[in-house]
Amino acid sequence: MTANRRFRNVIRIGPVQVGTYYDGRGREKHTAACTAPRCGFSTDFDSRAAAELAARTHRCSVR
Repeated sequence: MTANRRFRNVIRIGPVQVGTYYDGRGREKHTAACTAPRCGFSTDFDSRAAAELAARTHRCSVR
């Protein structure tokens, strides 16, 4: 099964993008994903505030 996510309300906080989508069960989820090369940070949250906080406090370990 493929994850076909249609993100809305996407913002950028530093190198991290935060977006909102509906999961396969129709629940609203929020994702924070770092766009820096080789970083790999990406996580899902139930609340938008948690995703934005993760984006603000994220520090890339790749240097």
